[in-house]
Amino acid sequence: MKLIILDRDGVINQDSDAFIKSPDEWIPIKGSLEAIARLNQAGYRVVVATNQSGVARGLFDIKTLNAIHQKMHNAAQQAGADIDAVFFCPHSADDNCDCRKPKPGMFHEIAKRFNISLRGGVATVGDSLRDLQAGYVAGCAPYLVLTGKGEKTQAKGGLPPGTLVFPDLSAVVDFILKSPVGVSV
Repeated sequence: MKLIILDRDGVINQDSDAFIKSPDEWIPIKGSLEAIARLNQAGYRVVVATNQSGVARGLFDIKTLNAIHQKMHNAAQQAGADIDAVFFCPHSADDNCDCRKPKPGMFHEIAKRFNISLRGGVATVGDSLRDLQAGYVAGCAPYLVLTGKGEKTQAKGGLPPGTLVFPDLSAVVDFILKSPVGVSV
C-alpha cells in the first residue's frame, strides 16, 4: 500500500492565525486538490492528520469541524481526488494528550487503522515543525511546504534530519511521482 499523510491547514487549504472556524473559511490552496488527485491516480491513499485545538478553545464545535471536513471532501471529489481519512486532535496544548502534534499519537493511530508500518517510505507533508516532528518520530519521511507557516518554519530551522523542502503540495507530489521507486510501504 502506498500512503501519504498530509497536514490540513497550510498544506491543503489556506491557514489563518485566527483558525479556520467555519466551512466558509476553508479555502483550498491553488493546486492542492489536483495534487491529491494525482496521488490517487498513482495508487496512493491520502490521509489527513490535523491539530484542531479550536474545538478545545470553544471557537467551533465538532459539528462545525465535521462540516469543514465535508466541504474539503466535496471539493476534493470535484477535483477528482479522494481523501481516505481525516484524523484530528481536538485538544489544546494544555491537555497534554498523545494525539496532538508534535507527539506522534495520530500517526500511530493511522498506522493501526491501515495496518501498516510508517517506517521505510511513508511521506508526511506539513508546514510547521510540529507536523514534521510527529511524522518523523513515527518513521515518516518529512516534507516541508512553504505555504501556510512553511516559510517561517524553514527560517527558524531545526527541521528533522532528511526534511525536503518544496514550494507547495503540488511540487511535493511532482517529486514523489517522479522518484524512481516512489514512496511506499
